[in-house]
Amino acid sequence: MKNWHELNVAITGMNNRPDNPGPGYAIARCLHELPQFRGRIIGMGYDALDGGLFHRDVCHAGYLLPYPSGGEDPLLARLLAIYEEQPFDVLIPALDSELLAMSRLQSRLAKHGIQMLLPSATQIGARSKDHLPDLCEKAGVQTPPVRMLSSAAQFHASGLEDWHYPLVVKGVFYDAQVVHQQAEAKAAFARISAQWGIPVLVQPWIEGVEFNLAGVGDGQGGLSAAVMMRKQAVTEKGKAWAGMSVSCPPLLEAAQRLVKSLQWQGPLEVEMLRDREGIFHLIEINPRFPAWIYLSEGCGLNLPQVLLRTLAGNLPAKLPPARAGHLFIRYAEELVISLEDYESMVMRGSSMHVLEPALGLRVQEIGS
Repeated sequence: MKNWHELNVAITGMNNRPDNPGPGYAIARCLHELPQFRGRIIGMGYDALDGGLFHRDVCHAGYLLPYPSGGEDPLLARLLAIYEEQPFDVLIPALDSELLAMSRLQSRLAKHGIQMLLPSATQIGARSKDHLPDLCEKAGVQTPPVRMLSSAAQFHASGLEDWHYPLVVKGVFYDAQVVHQQAEAKAAFARISAQWGIPVLVQPWIEGVEFNLAGVGDGQGGLSAAVMMRKQAVTEKGKAWAGMSVSCPPLLEAAQRLVKSLQWQGPLEVEMLRDREGIFHLIEINPRFPAWIYLSEGCGLNLPQVLLRTLAGNLPAKLPPARAGHLFIRYAEELVISLEDYESMVMRGSSMHVLEPALGLRVQEIGS
C-alpha cells in the first residue's frame, strides 16, 4: 500500500443536518487539514441534499450510494463503479446502518485494492444495544438493563411493571427519547419503530453527565488511540452541540476492557453516563467515528490519521496524548451550490469538484 499521506480516501456519512449530523464531513476535515496529506477525498452519501457531498474546500468529488437495505450486491456494484471513475485506496464507512454490509464486503473490496479497517460482523453484533448487558457482564462494565419491545402494547405487559418513569426508548440503529408517562412512551415507540424498525429498546433513565470516547481498536485487544469528551450542550436528539476534551481514567479503563473483550478492530465510540455517585454506566458502543471527531484534530490526536497510518503499516509506537481542555462548538452555515451541481447529483449520482491549493498548514503531525 502507498504511504498514508498519498492514499485516496472515500468517506460515507456526508449528511450535515445541524440536529443530527453524520460523521463523514468531520472525518474529511481531519484528513484535509493534515499538512502532509496529499490524497484525494471522495465524499459519499445517500441523499442529494447531503451537504458534505458539495463542500469544494474538502471533497474532490461526491457520489450517491444505494441504501444498504437494498442488499450488499447493489452496494458493491456502485462502489466499484465509483472506483472505476474515481479510484480510491481506503473506504471509511461512517454510519451505523451501513457497517454490517460494509464489513461483509471487506474481502471482496480488498481484491480490488480497497482497504477498510472494520470490525467483523460478529463483533458488530456483540456490541449492539440489545446485547450490551451480556458484553458488559463479560467485560466488567456497568450498564442499565434493557428490554426489547415489538409492540407498544408491551408497555402494559408484565416485565415493565417494576420499572418507573422516566424511561429511555431507543431505536435499533439511531434515535433515543426520554419519556415520562405511558402515552409518551407509546408515541415514541410508534415514531422510532416507523423509522428504524423493531425491536424498540427500553431502558431505565439514569440522571448523570455524559462522557464519550472515540478511538481506534487494533484488532488484537488493544486501543491504539483514544480521545475523550464531556458533553456540554446537546440537541433535542441528544447529539453533542458542544463538548470539551477531557482526561477521564474511569472512561478510558472501561473502554479498554470493552475493546479487549471484543477484540475490536477499527473506529468506535463509547458512550457512558456518570451518575451522581460517580459510577460510569455504558449507554452504547457505536462502530464508527462520531460526528464530533473533528475535536480529535483540535486536541492533537487526529484519529482518522491514526486509521490511515494503521492501514499503511506505519503507525508510530508511541502517540502523543490528546490534550484536555479544548472545547468544540458545532454551528450551522449555508452552503451555496449551483443548480448544475445539484442536478448532476440527482440525475447522475455524482458531482465533481476542483480544490483550491491549501492556504496554510496548521496541524501538527502524529509521529515522525
